[in-house]
Amino acid sequence: MQSQMIGMQSSLDRILSAIQAQQAMGQQQIFNNGAGPSREGPGFMPQPRNGFNMGPPQLPVDQLKSFPPLPGFAPPPHKYATYGIVPSTAPSSDDESEDTLPRSTLNAPIEALQGLANAAAELAAAPSAEPPRVKKRKRAEPIPRNAFPHVVEKGLVSDAEARELYNIFFAGCHLFIPLFDPMYDTYESLMERTPWTFDAILAVAGKIRSGNGPLSQTFYKCLEEAQGIARSSLFGPVVRKEAVQGMLLLAAWSTNGWLPSGHAMRMALDLGLHRALEKLADDSGKQRTPDEERDLVVSARIWLCLYWFDHQMSLGTGRPIVLRDENTIRHCRILLNHPMASPTDVRLISQVELIAQKSITAFKILCHTELTLPITAQIYETLVPLGGQVNHNTLSFIRRAMAALEKWWQDCDDLHRQSMDQDALLRKILAGELQYAKLWVLCVTLRGVAWDKMNFDQRELAFQARDAASHCLSVFLTSSEYRAALRYAVHDSLVTAAFSGLFLLKMASIFPDDVDLPAIIGQVEQLAQLLSEVAAERYALTLRIMLANLRRKLAERDRQQGITTPVPMPTMPVMPPPPFAQELIVPSPFNVDPTMPPPITMEELGFVSDRGCFSPSAIPLWLQEKSLDDLGLPVNGSDGIFLRMNGGNGWTGDFTPMPEAW
Repeated sequence: MQSQMIGMQSSLDRILSAIQAQQAMGQQQIFNNGAGPSREGPGFMPQPRNGFNMGPPQLPVDQLKSFPPLPGFAPPPHKYATYGIVPSTAPSSDDESEDTLPRSTLNAPIEALQGLANAAAELAAAPSAEPPRVKKRKRAEPIPRNAFPHVVEKGLVSDAEARELYNIFFAGCHLFIPLFDPMYDTYESLMERTPWTFDAILAVAGKIRSGNGPLSQTFYKCLEEAQGIARSSLFGPVVRKEAVQGMLLLAAWSTNGWLPSGHAMRMALDLGLHRALEKLADDSGKQRTPDEERDLVVSARIWLCLYWFDHQMSLGTGRPIVLRDENTIRHCRILLNHPMASPTDVRLISQVELIAQKSITAFKILCHTELTLPITAQIYETLVPLGGQVNHNTLSFIRRAMAALEKWWQDCDDLHRQSMDQDALLRKILAGELQYAKLWVLCVTLRGVAWDKMNFDQRELAFQARDAASHCLSVFLTSSEYRAALRYAVHDSLVTAAFSGLFLLKMASIFPDDVDLPAIIGQVEQLAQLLSEVAAERYALTLRIMLANLRRKLAERDRQQGITTPVPMPTMPVMPPPPFAQELIVPSPFNVDPTMPPPITMEELGFVSDRGCFSPSAIPLWLQEKSLDDLGLPVNGSDGIFLRMNGGNGWTGDFTPMPEAW
């Protein structure tokens, strides 16, 4: 392999010599013939941009059709090079000279060749009398200046309003996406270092500030700028780690976060952020400057947050996990005792370790070996093929998984306890995540189970899941800190609360005589009202639909049993339907299949409305009355549970001016 790489190196050297010779001849011809062709002359040929040749000349203006402008995708004029963290800048051994490729590059030959090609291009662009020499082990390229201005510099947002939005973001948003250190990521620092992330922070805060009201022009301006810069990153090199932060923010507060989070992952890998923890843990004695140390700490924090978020997106939407290398998070706890640690690093580490707990390899569990890192992907892959079958091995697997989750919570709560009291928000979030993780494991186990054919073990698992869902809701509803913080929450946190409520309603539908119906309905009504107050109507309306279906089913049961007691109507404050719901209302009477249940009216949902009913086609299958008996998670996860209200930009709904629930 070494000889092959040296051969390719020699080939590049010959190509370089040929390029220099051709360039020299071209320059001589220009000097002999005078200036080259003008841009307007017949001899001018437009230069290709972005690596693609341009098409044929454009038609005259009067012959062109009118089309809307394309969004900006052109990247900044940065060259492709090695930015960020590099694996090695020293020879691999003493017997390697400067004229050979280091053995460390044999694990990444394409990257090595890219570096050689960049060096060749630089020499070709600036020829000299010296013989060509290609550098093989170039250090990380200096980061170029920002190519785009931020919204304050462009005059789109005043400095005073930008500071207000910055303070809103760091009042709670950074707790749900622990990506920043408030002591380091100050207003002035972010503005100077990363206009992309700065604009994204202001967009998130602008949405939160609007609450249930119409979204402000400031929000739209900041989002347009941040997403515009994001589009330019698709076809150009990634030059700074803060770009990953900006892309991750755009993904986290969007209901279309799958694709942008995947792009953020590739950006991070391109910068080598996955090597940051390994370098931090390197005890070889090499001294680092404070700037180098800060760079590694920030890079490690970004990678851990992205690792957690990408896995959570995959597991939450039923998509395959792409990144499976747990070695990149092996030293995650090194951040906790680092002098540059952030107050939210303890939450970040707990989230990463929970994902690792869920990702434990199945054969380790099934072969009764010790349950160690990594514990959600393999639990999922182990339980799903069983199709709801519960036998001795399944029960044993679940017991070990539950024990591992309890140990994870105890270890992480001990870390939180060192700096937080019992009622601290981050400890409440941790307790809720434990209960939801248990609920998730049990729901995956019960997928495909027919409720009327449940055996004793399956029924026991269903009631264990009910207890976990009830405890999860109690954490949300009894903590004033958690209730207040939900306005800052991301999609994943709202799903945790809403799905717990939906599962309780399904249990009430299947086992009405074995559960406390008034308590369950009361809990879910409180949650729906709370979600409505924090502009999470996507989830609140989903709960209202399930409540209406449950009341219908209970009313039909009472009618068949001759019970005349009316089914209680919503106790939540009656309110007008949210603006986006107007697009989901169909005229009444509505022509439907007579074999199907009649559509749900606005009154059944607790809305004041003198017309129409809710469109049946807008209700996901998992929420419909015929699916009330399905306790398992749908194959596509949360995408198959909650109402789909995704707009063109992933933030605002198709039903403007809906303030979409994250």
